[in-house]
Amino acid sequence: MSTSILNKTHNIYTDIDSLRRLQHQAKGFSFNPNQPVNSILSGKNSSKLRGRGLNFEELRHYRPGDDIRSMDWKVTRRTGKPHIKVYTEERERNVYLVVDQRSNMFFGSTHKMKSVIAAELAALMAWRIAESSDRVGAVIYNDSDIKIVPAKRGRQHVVNVLAEIVKQNNLLGKGLSTDQGNQSMSNVLAKLSHVCGNNALVILISDGTGWDKQSTEYIKRIRQHNEIIACHISDPLEQQLPKMSQMVVSDGEQQIQFSSLDKNIQDKYKIEIEDQMARYTKETRKHRIPLLNISTILPIEQQLRKGFGQVMK
Repeated sequence: MSTSILNKTHNIYTDIDSLRRLQHQAKGFSFNPNQPVNSILSGKNSSKLRGRGLNFEELRHYRPGDDIRSMDWKVTRRTGKPHIKVYTEERERNVYLVVDQRSNMFFGSTHKMKSVIAAELAALMAWRIAESSDRVGAVIYNDSDIKIVPAKRGRQHVVNVLAEIVKQNNLLGKGLSTDQGNQSMSNVLAKLSHVCGNNALVILISDGTGWDKQSTEYIKRIRQHNEIIACHISDPLEQQLPKMSQMVVSDGEQQIQFSSLDKNIQDKYKIEIEDQMARYTKETRKHRIPLLNISTILPIEQQLRKGFGQVMK
């Protein structure tokens, strides 16, 4: 379903210049494992990020002051002399932005479309990732296609990622894709499970539409070897239908007209939305995935900084 009373073109669709300008606002947050207490990355219900992994460097004799947790007990027992394993921290990791640009995201009430918010959120994160010298890749999907952008370093690569997001964003509402939204959520997670490998950070940017049991199975598989952050995008109008005697909704190709004054319609709609969000929240908590709720009517950069427990100075 997609409807809007927006009156500014850049609130309906995004463009590469807008996303490039967000580079200067990509400050005041990080994806490092050490987080403030009010960050979504801390607390008993969500895992802290492990951070970048460790590479084995050498095996050497124990020296006074070495961490006993690094002892190699097998070698120590075999040689009769204490040995420890020395590791170095990986300098970079792969971060994959999974960006939802399906027809369900082509919705907004008073400010911006969810699809635009998703693009801006991805841009802010991509610029921040590039600043930390990590490699950024993307999985961008609409109702019928999944676009994979391999993880690479550099600002020009970020521009390439954003250009693909803009391309998919500008196809929305123009009847250029078929409505297979419920299926594509599982499809994109299946594809992601083969792309992200191990020790990556995966950031899901979506409204959670179409989440099902198969989606959960893929998430479990991905979560075993990677860290995941979920960003749930919503619009206030979605929580409750406005009361109108003649309401018209469209998916960009077809439209229907009905009365939303009917209490049964109101109740069924509210229950469906609440159930959908409850399922999404339950699965993220179950698999210890931090969940960041993003609204279409509040400044995106402020929500991002607040979610990660940091503010601009």
